[in-house]
Amino acid sequence: MKLPFVGKRKKTKRRPGRRRGSGGSAFRDYSLIFIVVFLLAFGLVMLYSTSSYVAAARFNGDSSYYFARQLKFTLIGLLGMIVVSFIPYSFWRFTAPYLYILAILLIIATIPFGTAANGATRWLIVSGVSIQPAEIAKVAIIALTACLIENLGRKVNTFFGFIWPILFAGGIAVLIWKITDNLSSAIIVGAIAMGMLFVACPHYKRFIAIFGVAATGAFLWVYNTVRMADQSNMGFRESRILAWLYPQEYASGKAYQTVQALYAIGSGGIFGKGLGNSLQKLGHVPELQNDMIFSIICEELGLFGAISILLMYVLLIWRFMVIASNADDLYGAMLVVGVMTHIAVQVVLNIAVVTNTIPNTGVTLPFISYGGSSVIILLAEIGIVLSVAKGSGKRFSFKSSK
Repeated sequence: MKLPFVGKRKKTKRRPGRRRGSGGSAFRDYSLIFIVVFLLAFGLVMLYSTSSYVAAARFNGDSSYYFARQLKFTLIGLLGMIVVSFIPYSFWRFTAPYLYILAILLIIATIPFGTAANGATRWLIVSGVSIQPAEIAKVAIIALTACLIENLGRKVNTFFGFIWPILFAGGIAVLIWKITDNLSSAIIVGAIAMGMLFVACPHYKRFIAIFGVAATGAFLWVYNTVRMADQSNMGFRESRILAWLYPQEYASGKAYQTVQALYAIGSGGIFGKGLGNSLQKLGHVPELQNDMIFSIICEELGLFGAISILLMYVLLIWRFMVIASNADDLYGAMLVVGVMTHIAVQVVLNIAVVTNTIPNTGVTLPFISYGGSSVIILLAEIGIVLSVAKGSGKRFSFKSSK
């Protein structure tokens, strides 16, 4: 099956020691590794600059609290990335159903065993380590959807073949939404599956129809929320919609975080106030080390710094496209497309929230925002992409060779 961004491949001689699927030394995509390491290093610098004041106030003068924890998670994630990169990517073809079931069980486990934070129960504590099942679900849906698309083959173009992967993604997305009250992660899980189907299925009219239905539903929801704004039984998400539409009227309440983030972005100018010179980080922007770190990037490094980071993400997406285009088989290509969609959607949602383009929702900026589960899972996904880049998928089998 031909991917939309895959051109006709030319027959070229490979250099010795860089052949895929051989016993020689495997190919390493150093461009991808450099981009990821750069984003991680930049994220650690910005995290320390952003969180030092708040950390010192919360943790008895320990200004490096968030930085030290994120550094630990990053090192664990890098180690995991290296390990995963040596695992032939066809391993995930066999384990995808079990990983999907594990993700569902972990989500359900948050009901009796979950830990609450910021009004939501989304985490499990295992041996002192906080795990967010929604992050595991993102990897599971990438592996499973790639497997389904490969098994369906040309049948993915039929109606039932098209719906089948959506049902699996929709099922776990609903569980994430209803059990952990994490609508943003549910949207990302659904977007991952749709992005992979968009690449695999050439019938774009279906996606236009789905987008139209979703946009119409969102518009009616917003319209009904505005119409019912005077009623006292306004729900949590409805109040966020009103804060999104009328931020100044809710500046002391639901829109406080967004308004302060916009102040930070506006005050940065073209070149910013300089690294470490943010004023909004001095207790004005709540949880800025998580969802709102991009606003401090804009304040300290200005429009120049913000565009530079966005360009790094563009380069990252480009490398994913190159690797997917040269993958040995459809399954490897779909794995890379899934990771690419995951990161791209999360970047877009995070920046849209910070700039008040969409209602406020908790979405981290990949490789930069604070969060152990997020950075570890993202680096594991990068490890899978590196495995595809090596072309090691055909070397794995559960069957013993004779």
